[in-house]
Parts: sequence; C-alpha cells; structure tokens
Amino acid sequence: MASTVYHIDLRATFQESLPEKLGRLLATAGLEDILEARELTAVKIHFGEKGNTAFINPVFVRKIIEKITETGATPFLTDTNTLYAGTRSDTPSHLATAVENGFAYSVVGAPVIIADGLRGQSDEDVAVNAKYVQTAHIGADIYHADALVVLSHFKGHKLTGFGGALKNLGMGCASRRGKLAQHSSVSPKVKRKKCIGCGVCTTHCPVAAISLDEKKAFINPETCIGCGDCILVCPTGAVQIQWNQSGSTFLETMVEYAKAALTGKEGKTLFINFITDVSPLCDCIGHSDVPIVPNIGILASTDPVAIDQACVDLVNAQAAIPGSSLTVNTAPGEDKIKGLHPHVDWPLQFIHAEELGLGSRTYELVKLESKGLKLNSPSDG
Repeated sequence: MASTVYHIDLRATFQESLPEKLGRLLATAGLEDILEARELTAVKIHFGEKGNTAFINPVFVRKIIEKITETGATPFLTDTNTLYAGTRSDTPSHLATAVENGFAYSVVGAPVIIADGLRGQSDEDVAVNAKYVQTAHIGADIYHADALVVLSHFKGHKLTGFGGALKNLGMGCASRRGKLAQHSSVSPKVKRKKCIGCGVCTTHCPVAAISLDEKKAFINPETCIGCGDCILVCPTGAVQIQWNQSGSTFLETMVEYAKAALTGKEGKTLFINFITDVSPLCDCIGHSDVPIVPNIGILASTDPVAIDQACVDLVNAQAAIPGSSLTVNTAPGEDKIKGLHPHVDWPLQFIHAEELGLGSRTYELVKLESKGLKLNSPSDG
C-alpha cells in the first residue's frame, strides 16, 4: 500500500511566510495525531559539524518546536556523539557546536540533550534479531522518549550514498558503541601512489590505527574501527573504502539499527526531510560544498522509507547545478546519488527496510500549494 508523503516548496507570500507554511505541513502530516500532552518528545536532528553551513536552518526548527509545544508535548532537541574525532565527539564539545550553529534555547525554544551521555556511553540495548544485528545500542534519552520527530537534511554521503531519515535513525540514534558495531566491517585502504605522507589521517584516527610507513600512511586492519574519518580528511583522496561485501553489510546493518531506534514508538513518530542545500557530503564534514541541485522543499511523512524514496526521486528529477562537484549523471532523470558516490549500492537500504517492515517505497506525493501565490508582489505606487 502506498504511503503518503506531503511536500511544500520554498515559495512564500504575503499571506503565508515559509515558517507558517511549514507549520501547515506539520498539521497536514498529522503531528497532532502523533503527540499527546506531557509526552517527552525527542526531536532528532544533526547540529552540523563546526564549519558546516548546510544543516537545517534553526528558524525552521523553532517553528517545529512551537508546533510540538502547542500539542501539550514537551520537546527536546537531541543527537548522539560521533565515533570520529571532531567537534561533536563528546557532550561538552557537542553542546558548544550546537550553540555556535544556532541551536541555543533562546533561538529554537527547546533544550538540547545529547542522548548518549558525556562520552557516548549512555545507551540501552534493543533486541532486533535481524540479519546482522541481534542487539542494537541506542542512545538512552532517545530510547526513553515517548515520541520521536526526526528532522533530516537530505544530502550526499560517502558511505550510504545519501543521508536522509533512515540514516538519521540508524546511525544518528546509535550510541558510540552502536556506531562502532555498524562501521566495524568497513575497512579503508590507502592508495600509496596518491599518499603524500602528510600525516593528517594519523592525527584524526580515534584509535591510532594509522601510522606512517616509509612516509606513506598504513592502516592496521586489526585496530581499525572503520569509522571512515581518514577517508574524509585525506587531502589527496588516497584513503578509500574497500568496496566489497562489507559495503552492503554496512547499509543493511544501519537499517537494522533504524528499526531498533523505532522500537516502542509505533505510531509515535513523524519524519521531516529538508531538501535544501543538497551538499555532496554529510553535515559531519567541517565545510559545505556548493549544492548539487536547486532547493526543492520540505517533505513530511510517517513512513521513513517513503519519504527518503521521494527525496531521491525529486533530487534525481532535477538538472545538476553547473559548477558543483557533481559532474556525471547531471541531466534530469539521471541518478545523482550514483553520480556522487558511484561505488555505493544505495537502493539496498530501501530493499532491506521494506523487508524489515519499516515502510514502503511506494508513495503518493501530495503537494501543498502556497496561499495567495499570485499576490506575492506589491503593486507599484
């Protein structure tokens, strides 16, 4: 059966500002049917790494918080600490980065709680009993919340092809040991001809698995946790994922973690995807490259599979922005995700998610039109 995905573009008028239009989207998608008074509601978001600018605009987040509060529920913004060494790898640094990026209480109207504690060790075990994951480790404060509203910035991603609702659930709700369990089967390699021996990867490795051997980086496979940080920081692209069965395993393991994050919240979850500033890489990167396609809008659904599939379809329907990092599959209808990350078999996450009963790739896209669109220009005189 087709799931409903609601869509607004970014047009605004004198009759309805964009935040007001977002509020109408939430109401139409059934926010009031999901939440009840006094329910502690985790609003899962990515605050963006320091230096990144493509994350969800805090002005939109404030409107979402306002609408949640109007239901009588009690919202809090949340994320989990990162596995890699960065500006969000422990709670003090994570909170500081969130505030610097605009997610202070005075701006968004809700407190920020890092769900897996000071060093990412506060979690709850969730039985999954799936293909790869028997027990998942989910950030404790997400697990104990009564309801979940998932805000996802749709963009490219080095390991998953794209990041949307499923990744925000599976990777984003996992504690540090949960992230480790997902990444551990993905082992990068060094192309020695491209390595310049700068040592940047050695300083970023959280477990000291990388050393310089004859002025070339060497990764100890016995120590490596597969977090992928070295891949992203290498200035020459010498560190690369070994794309074998482990890539498929990673995608399906992540989806099984998404199932764990939703356990106990059946009928208590809403997904909101922002197809804005569609950057080629994740918001975990300390910078944001030029968007690959024009801004498309904001989607909402109770189905994480359907909303991600709709995002992929809408992005692929666009022509690529000239001058972006996307240089292949640039025409309307061509696979932009494959163009960005050709080694990622990204549809696998949808296939496995359907197998696990997380949702449906079949959807009906319902667009909410702007109010008074023809009256959005003042008359002269």
